[in-house]
Amino acid sequence: MATALPPDPFTFLKSLYETAVASVQADVCLAPHLPSPPTGRLIVVGAGKAAAAMAAVVEECYPHRLEGLVIVPDGYSAKIENPRVTVIEASHPVPDVRGEAAAAKILSLVQSAGPSDMVLALISGGASALMALPAPGVTLDDKRAITAALLRSGADITQINCVRKHLSAIKGGHLAAAAAPAPVFNLIISDVIGDDPAVVASGPCVPDPTTCADALAVLDKYSVAVPTAIRTALTAGDFETPKENDGDVTTRIIARPSDALAAAAAAARREGLAVLNLGDRLDGDARAGAAAQAALVRAVQAGTGPVQAPCVILSGGEYVVTVKGAGRGGPNTEFALALAAELEGSAGVWGLAADTDGRDGAAGAAGALIGPDTLRRVRTAGWDIRAVLAGNDSAGVFASLGDLLDPGPTYTNVNDFRAILVGPA
Repeated sequence: MATALPPDPFTFLKSLYETAVASVQADVCLAPHLPSPPTGRLIVVGAGKAAAAMAAVVEECYPHRLEGLVIVPDGYSAKIENPRVTVIEASHPVPDVRGEAAAAKILSLVQSAGPSDMVLALISGGASALMALPAPGVTLDDKRAITAALLRSGADITQINCVRKHLSAIKGGHLAAAAAPAPVFNLIISDVIGDDPAVVASGPCVPDPTTCADALAVLDKYSVAVPTAIRTALTAGDFETPKENDGDVTTRIIARPSDALAAAAAAARREGLAVLNLGDRLDGDARAGAAAQAALVRAVQAGTGPVQAPCVILSGGEYVVTVKGAGRGGPNTEFALALAAELEGSAGVWGLAADTDGRDGAAGAAGALIGPDTLRRVRTAGWDIRAVLAGNDSAGVFASLGDLLDPGPTYTNVNDFRAILVGPA
């Protein structure tokens, strides 16, 4: 095992993040899963942060006739020369009229498919907001208000997508139902804990096991106000989703959060470091997660942990933040700042927490880095770290320190990535 830490801990941690993200790019994982072309039209549709990159691979692999449309967040359009698949940008995470119009076009395109055609669905995280086609009786303004409230409430993505599916004309299996009798090939890059295809992007091509009553329970749990007409329809079950696929639907997960963690773990071991991989299913409050991982760091440095220093502690999943302040931040920057506070300037510890899609909530960046001097620098700059956390302004602090991690759009999304480099105390 290694007897010394990497000479530049921040550069090393950034390299782990880059390795993790590179391992789940569309040009790495998509081609082996593509089906044989149909005798009729190949209709390519999709949405999400990886959708344009996935479409680019499809264009390379299918020289014959194809057509289609995918929706991506602003800034996530991968460059395709002479594209046959149209790429449209829309708002994320709160939907807008561009996403609504594009989703309507996708639904119409899929409905035109015949039995000799094939629908190829390219699905990745972010598609729930991007394919914003409200169910009859629901307006886009309704969806925008409900989505924004849920994002601030502390609800996890499974709960949020449960509500989204029941207010949609395209998610929760509706897209696959619209394609019948054409076969559907549904390829997914997962960004959710457990890799449930019914949860990723609110499962547009997957039967939905949740009910209108489940959606109403989520709204009530987090005290999210909804118009009376929507509440009445949910209570009556009028927005129920398909519970089974009537047609020919093949679903494959082609990249997972665990793949990214495995790639980073292998890279750390090549440097001679011990690795403790906590897995890709960590959830709950970001500050509580930081406290738990800080305790683990202290145990490692005390010689009572599951690995010995020097080592790397890796984790994925999706922490959440219950937004109460008006600051700028996201779950990863909040985790990083809370971790720095919990460690109280401990020597020999550096950390990185970032979203693999390149954007962490409202942070304006992927995440942040911390080191042994972070807490001192925060205080020297005049910040009260507890007040900052209470105001949810973690990204504001890291921006002032120059410690935000901002790679820009990564064209993929497999949830959060965290790495803590631990040396001797």
